[in-house]
Amino acid sequence: MDSLQQRSSTVQEPLAETAYRPTPPPAWRPRTDPAPLLPDAEPLRVLGTDAVADADPALLRRLYAELVRGRRYNAQATALTKQGRLAVYPSTTGQEASEIGAALALEERDWLFPSYRDTLAAVARGLDPVQALTLLRGDWHTGYDPREHRIAPLCTPLATQLPHAVGLAHAARLKGDDVVALAMVGDGGTSEGDFHEALNFAAVWQAPVVFFVQNNGFAISVPLAKQTAAPSLAHKAVGYGMPGRLVDGNDVVAVHQVLTEAVARARRGGGPTLVEAITYRIDAHTNADDATRYRADGEVETWRAHDPVLLLERELTARGLLDEEGRRAAAEAAETMAAELRERMNADPVLDPMDLFTHVYAEQTAQLREQAAQLRAELEAEGESR
Repeated sequence: MDSLQQRSSTVQEPLAETAYRPTPPPAWRPRTDPAPLLPDAEPLRVLGTDAVADADPALLRRLYAELVRGRRYNAQATALTKQGRLAVYPSTTGQEASEIGAALALEERDWLFPSYRDTLAAVARGLDPVQALTLLRGDWHTGYDPREHRIAPLCTPLATQLPHAVGLAHAARLKGDDVVALAMVGDGGTSEGDFHEALNFAAVWQAPVVFFVQNNGFAISVPLAKQTAAPSLAHKAVGYGMPGRLVDGNDVVAVHQVLTEAVARARRGGGPTLVEAITYRIDAHTNADDATRYRADGEVETWRAHDPVLLLERELTARGLLDEEGRRAAAEAAETMAAELRERMNADPVLDPMDLFTHVYAEQTAQLREQAAQLRAELEAEGESR
């Protein structure tokens, strides 16, 4: 017993000053200097600064026309939900600059990976407005051919499109294709595991992909402060070994500039970039949401003063690049689009129930063939009974 107590006492004695203290081996040290990866303290802005003088006037006019069309598209789609022509519509009113800036930053050969809220980005990229709304209408599959338009299906599950974007970009690089993928996600999506997995794989593989986070303040009713304690979402980039950029999401010129630079960097082999756009969701989460239960009207009105359409319109007018005729032409073009969208959406679609089996597998399984045959027999019997 005495010897046991003696050994216990010996173990508890403090170490001598000459005791060995190991130091971390060289492999412990950071492999990358984090400083160049950190975002700036303030979001990049172009409108209202001297930098706007370097912008191409033709590009500015195009961005304005797209913003006006986008605002009218959002209003018309929202109206269609009230008329029962759409099951649901997640509006991007107030976020049009982020949507348009993203779509126009890509080349034709690149791929866009949108979330469910990014129908406007798909339309700005050239997708038929009716096809962009088909999924939200509850019609045929995703509504369009992703391969034809280089637009992945609108993704309703949060952030699951991000690993898909990384996979496509990595595969394109292995094949030697000059392709970049731009993946869009909301601030709520950054709380999903798919977001972190996608960023990690992209950075390790140096995949040519750009992650574009539209931070519009709320994940449905959850404010950003209850999702993360990070200085910004762009700061998360450094943890994965990629640059983070912060941009004013209501400044369409700044958004277009930052994303164009990130796409070019990815194309020349520089790897992925995480871009966070600070914007605001003026409308409710969807037509099924009551935003007044979790935010004040005054907060919304404050952001209306930073409206992306008005910001660019004032800049163009001040620089002599936009007059009353130009404003009228943009508004008339947007109204023509809205009228056509109304007319086409008010026509009931002709649906073929057999399409349920057409685009599931390249070659149907035995079970699907059996189910298809059963449905076909039921349809034929129903037709004969009429």
